[in-house]
Amino acid sequence: MRSHVLGCSLLSKFQTIAQFQPRPSSYKLLPFRFVRWDDDTVFLSNLVGEMIFLSAVQLDALVEHSLSPDDPDYADLRARHFIRQDGEQAPLELLGLKLRTKLQGLANFTSLHIFVVTLRCDHSCPYCQVSRQSEDHMQFDMTQDTADKALELVFRSPTPALKIEFQGGEPLLNFDIIRYIVGQAERRNAQGRPLEFVIATTLSLITPDMLEFCRQHNVLLSTSLDGPQDLHDKNRPRPGHDSHQRFEQGLQKARDTLGFDRVSALMTTTLESLGRPQDIVDEYLRLGFQSIFLRPLSPYGFALRTKRYTAYNTERWLEFYKEALGYILDLNKRGIHFIEHYSSILLTKMLTSNDPGFVDMRNPSGAGIEAVVFNYDGDVYASDEARMLREMGDATFKMGNVHHHSYEQIFTAPVLLDALDDSYTLSAPGCTDCAFEPYCGADPIYHHAMFGDVLGRKPESAYCQRNMAMFKHLIGLMREDKNVIQIFRRWVHRC
Repeated sequence: MRSHVLGCSLLSKFQTIAQFQPRPSSYKLLPFRFVRWDDDTVFLSNLVGEMIFLSAVQLDALVEHSLSPDDPDYADLRARHFIRQDGEQAPLELLGLKLRTKLQGLANFTSLHIFVVTLRCDHSCPYCQVSRQSEDHMQFDMTQDTADKALELVFRSPTPALKIEFQGGEPLLNFDIIRYIVGQAERRNAQGRPLEFVIATTLSLITPDMLEFCRQHNVLLSTSLDGPQDLHDKNRPRPGHDSHQRFEQGLQKARDTLGFDRVSALMTTTLESLGRPQDIVDEYLRLGFQSIFLRPLSPYGFALRTKRYTAYNTERWLEFYKEALGYILDLNKRGIHFIEHYSSILLTKMLTSNDPGFVDMRNPSGAGIEAVVFNYDGDVYASDEARMLREMGDATFKMGNVHHHSYEQIFTAPVLLDALDDSYTLSAPGCTDCAFEPYCGADPIYHHAMFGDVLGRKPESAYCQRNMAMFKHLIGLMREDKNVIQIFRRWVHRC
């Protein structure tokens, strides 16, 4: 209901603005934004992300209501809901339907619940974002009492499906609490909602007993692979200098027990990674993965303390991303199905009426309403990044504590609601007029960390610079090569 009201009110707002313009022709403008693409071309997007390229002359004619129905792009402008003819109501209804579809996830509220079961870790990654602790510091483990209190909140969520993800540190160092939480969650799930479990682990400490438990309870594994052995071991050092070896051994055991597709992997781009995009993709292929998530460093935890976050700038990461994506597209053209997940998330927002629900690219922000974090000590945070920020001494986005606050107190905390409201892109300065707004999201926690407020300074924001460059690159690739469009559609629809 909220998304329906929001869709109608936004549509009404933009329609009212359009009606102030003179109409010597027989069509009306529907809400759209535009940006100059090159000297002769303009890119237009509408409220739901439909896109079209026009010449500058055509744009002038469009807004002056003098574009001829014989213009080759007139039919496309109608079909994509940039204009409607006098008396037509169907375009308004279709536009509203698409907008409601994009926003329908808001009604489900929080589906992803992250349990930080320990801060202890057997690795000492210099870019670590979570301020890990050594293996003997047991005081950083979650207790059963804290887990019970957190589970009470999990099952208050109105979402039709629940997902519990175990993070650390290395969560396998407190596997007993994972067993306990899985068992208690299954017992509490009286409504029979779909219930999914994921463990985020390096696989270095995985045992046959742990894997058998995961098999019996349908637990997925999310792991980390930064590239070939020398790069992975440098990025993720541990005693014995055998991080990659343990990863590969653990991966094989996990696939043998759980199934080949029950283990996914993420990589983090360090300074050492930048010159090796093809090597990194090839390592994923060698180990049988069919996708990769090209992820830059985040400005939290040890990544800041060790200066790793400032080791390269956004422009350099984009060069790495474009080179890696180009290689991945070449693989696809040769018949090797391989997906870059970050691109796939953006493309889903560009090419469909669906929102993939990726927390960092949600609008309103996914913090608190798409995902929530229960720390080992019972503190509740709006996102994993909010927890990381707290470890650095900034508790701005702490929503409460499971031992002291109710569900209502936590999820109506002003710190959450104000951040969502102030960063909402359809009203945020620097976002509301951006042609790429339909594809983007809000990240109030990142902007608070970088600029001291949830809105940030958009022209200086690495978040904005990175995403806008990616939007332009993906759109440019589709415009230049029809084969790329087909590849991207397969990624979006997972064909």
